[in-house]
Amino acid sequence: MAMAGEKFLVHCLLAMLLIALVEGAKEPAVCNIPLTKLDLCRPAVTGEHPPPPTKQCCGLIKQANLTCLCDYKAALPAMNINPTKAFALPKICKCNQPIPAKCN
Repeated sequence: MAMAGEKFLVHCLLAMLLIALVEGAKEPAVCNIPLTKLDLCRPAVTGEHPPPPTKQCCGLIKQANLTCLCDYKAALPAMNINPTKAFALPKICKCNQPIPAKCN
């Protein structure tokens, strides 16, 4: 099972790289989140008792394409991200977008 998760992660990373190359000079992003800023939310979604998200993290969540992010839900544990905590961020950040049912 771990091998399948690793393969999925590699495919996701390759897809992100391909998208970044196709986009050209634009800053590479996944689901409307710049790749260089993904770590702004990491503390809020890792560990047993994470701190609340920062204002910068909430800003990213509010601009994110949540439907798109759902497609990466299965890959999150491989990056040491708790999916339950990750998909709780929109509510914590008072995001106006509804969380798609497939994310829950």
